[in-house]
Amino acid sequence: MGARIGHYARSLRQPADAGQKSLAYCSPREHRRLPPRDPVNRGRAGLHPQNKEKLSPMWIVRLALRRPYTFVVMGLAIVLLGVFAIVTTPTDIFPEIDIPVVSVIWNYGGLSTEEMAARITTYSEYTISSVVSDVRSIESQTYPGVSVIKIYFQPNVNVEAALAQVTAVSQTILRVMPPGAVPPFIVQYNASSVPIIQLALGGRTLSEAQLYDYGIYRIRQQIAPIQGITLPLPYGGKPRQVMVDLDPQALLAKSISAADVSSAVNLQNLTLPSGTVKLGPREYRVSLNSSPDAVAALNELPVKVVNGATVFVRDVAHVRDGFAVQTNIVRQNGRRSVLLTVIKKGGASTLTIVKQLKDLLPTIRASAPPGLEVKELFDQSLFVRAAITGVLTEGAIAACLTGVMILLFLGSWRSTLVVLTPSTS
Repeated sequence: MGARIGHYARSLRQPADAGQKSLAYCSPREHRRLPPRDPVNRGRAGLHPQNKEKLSPMWIVRLALRRPYTFVVMGLAIVLLGVFAIVTTPTDIFPEIDIPVVSVIWNYGGLSTEEMAARITTYSEYTISSVVSDVRSIESQTYPGVSVIKIYFQPNVNVEAALAQVTAVSQTILRVMPPGAVPPFIVQYNASSVPIIQLALGGRTLSEAQLYDYGIYRIRQQIAPIQGITLPLPYGGKPRQVMVDLDPQALLAKSISAADVSSAVNLQNLTLPSGTVKLGPREYRVSLNSSPDAVAALNELPVKVVNGATVFVRDVAHVRDGFAVQTNIVRQNGRRSVLLTVIKKGGASTLTIVKQLKDLLPTIRASAPPGLEVKELFDQSLFVRAAITGVLTEGAIAACLTGVMILLFLGSWRSTLVVLTPSTS
């Protein structure tokens, strides 16, 4: 009996034929002589190198079976990060488009188109092309009193550095500009910056000047803290301005020109530092009357002495609280009104901005003067929500049709649920 068992053990230890599995039997003494197993590659110590290469892609499966809680935590982390990304990702119809373009806008009222092009536009283009780096092309449009210069940069340019260079060179060339020229408006163009909502201000008891003032000084300041928006000047309305209406016949009779009246008003309407005066142990602040407190006081300013008589502003002109020359008109239901446009910046979310603005509207309406109406004329968020709803609807329809096809051809409810669950979620 013992001889038979030993013969059977020796036959088990013989190598098997190629392509067949062999069983190995060893005694406890021989088992202690075997090398220790690798805890990671358990059961692979006696395999052929070719078999190791064949089984190497299955390491992740063995790792998942040995560390199930690790993979469960990883799956939960992926789910949480996905939900966080969905919530925080800006939502819009179009993606953010980064086009390196900077616009330089010069204003010089009263200058003709030819003079504007020769004295401002041409010199500005030449200086920008000579100093600013990575300029691809320059385009300009000149109007009476306005010059718009668009600077196109190379795709890999640092827009912030280019914007700083354009600003610096525009400030430098002010000395060679016509007298009285002011620094230009420098705006970075972005194709994703589009109007997302518009507010119309109207009222039967308020004038256009009052609507414009309230829109630019009150409502515009209440909306400005919203992150990711740009607020241009209101459209329509009449910007408030102190007007001096000259009387040509009176000027001719007094031998006074319009320049004399302008100089008299400008020189006697100044804001100057006054300082303090010390009288004994006390120190008092001194206020000067170099600037009139009321518009009517400007009529009492002296202009010139003619034939021993002092000519005042009231003798040759009339000063009133008026408005600048109106260049655009906005009508709402046939009535004059003011239009406020809210522009979204490139990386902001349309839905978030519109939600925050609508949350502010009740407060704005409550603090408005009697008779002022604030209405929404345009809302881009409606189109964004419609686009998102359409994408989700089409995705659900595609998932359902795919599940139906799998159920018809495979007849497996498990495979159908595997396809439908990730698609619908």
